[in-house]
Amino acid sequence: MFAVVEAGGKQYKVKERDVIKVELMNVGVGEQVMLDSLATFGGEESPVFQRKSSSVTAEVVSCCRGDKIVVFKKRRRKNYRRKIGHRQELVVLRVLKVG
Repeated sequence: MFAVVEAGGKQYKVKERDVIKVELMNVGVGEQVMLDSLATFGGEESPVFQRKSSSVTAEVVSCCRGDKIVVFKKRRRKNYRRKIGHRQELVVLRVLKVG
């Protein structure tokens, strides 16, 4: 059984015991988070489809930072160069229960 959840403006396809990285949330390590399910699919013998009827429970494993993204701006022949780096704050979640 798996579900499609939305967190931080992005959608993730998850099933139980999956580990996902989502954008920073105001939660501490070890806390449990309820994510609203956009759609739930499941059933081994007969497929089941539900819309917005279930939720997904996840546990916060850790907080980390993503890979560095380098933004480089340049105007040719104008001696204009700007190099900016960005690292997104992320939260690592382990899905405990779907449905």
